[in-house]
Amino acid sequence: MPRIAAYLLLAISLAACGVADTLVDGFKHARAVEDDLATATGIKPQVGFNWSNGRLVAVTVNFPKLVEAKPLGELAEAVRRSIAAQFQQAPEHIVVAFTLGEAPTGAAQ
Repeated sequence: MPRIAAYLLLAISLAACGVADTLVDGFKHARAVEDDLATATGIKPQVGFNWSNGRLVAVTVNFPKLVEAKPLGELAEAVRRSIAAQFQQAPEHIVVAFTLGEAPTGAAQ
């Protein structure tokens, strides 16, 4: 009985290694995208990702403020290129977001 438990524990550990490697590599790729985009825009975004069954489902890039130095089309292309290069596969969805902060005083409610 203890031998079966040991084999079961070993099998579960080996299966979890793939998940752990994917997670660790995903965070490395996300940090690399953050660094690329910080260099390209001067603003460091936060990058999140969603993997499912070995597929890169979505990558979310959230800038802390509007990127006024680049037109939206150029920014979107820079995001796409960086994600493709760092994650080494194209996600099904890319979400680019901006945090606008507090509304100016006197704004419509």
